[in-house]
Amino acid sequence: MRALFLMLVLANVAFFAWVRYMAPADANADPAPLGRQIEPEKLKILGPGEPPAALLNRKPPPPAVPVAAAAPAPAPVPPSAVTTACMEWGSFTLADAPKAEKALEPLAAAVGAKLAQRRTEETAGWWVFIPPQATRQAAAKKSAELRTLGVDEHFIVVDEGPFRWAVSLGVFRNQDAARARLAMLRQQGVRSAQVGARETVVPKVWLQMRGVDPLTESRLKDIARSIDGSELKTCP
Repeated sequence: MRALFLMLVLANVAFFAWVRYMAPADANADPAPLGRQIEPEKLKILGPGEPPAALLNRKPPPPAVPVAAAAPAPAPVPPSAVTTACMEWGSFTLADAPKAEKALEPLAAAVGAKLAQRRTEETAGWWVFIPPQATRQAAAKKSAELRTLGVDEHFIVVDEGPFRWAVSLGVFRNQDAARARLAMLRQQGVRSAQVGARETVVPKVWLQMRGVDPLTESRLKDIARSIDGSELKTCP
C-alpha cells in the first residue's frame, strides 16, 4: 500500500513538471474560440481610462427642436353684408338746389337710385354780399358783371332796410362756410364781395338718395367736396 501511494505521488509530480516546463505554450489553449472570431484584425486593446474609438467618432445627436403649438384655425369670416342707407346732401338755397341735383343725377342713374328733396327753413347767421348800391339800376349793373364772371347764384335785395340794393351771394349757418364761399368768389374775379353777420330765416333744400352702399357713399363724398360749405350726412 505504501508503495502504491509513493507511485501516485511521483506520477503527479512528473505530470506537473511536464505541464509546467515541457508542454507547448498553446497546448492548454482551446483553438475553437479563435476560429469563431469576427474581424479579429479590428480588435484593439485599450489602455486604462482610454475611451473607445466608437465613442470618440460618434456625432452628437441633433438638438431637439421644440414643436410649436399649432395655431388655432381662424374662424371663418362671414361674407360682409351689403348695407344700404339713405344719405342726404345739403343744404342748398332754392336757387342752388337744381345745380346740385344735376351733379347727382349721373351717380343716381348708375346705381339705380331715386333722388328726393327735403325742404327746411334754417336760420342763417352769415352771408356773403356786395354792399348796397345807390340805385336799383346800379345793383342791376353789378348783377350783370357777376354773370359775366360766371357767378349766377346771387340775387338783389329789394326789401326795405339798410341792405336794400345789396347783392346777396349766399347765406350760411356759420362763418367758416361763408368764408369758403368768399374764397371761391375771389378765384372767379369778384373783388367787392364781403362776409357779414345777418340773422335771417331762409328756405333750404336737402337732396336725398336712398339705397346707398359703401362704394356709392364714397362717390357721394367726392361729389360733395365739389361744393364748399355743403354737408353729406345720414337722412334723419
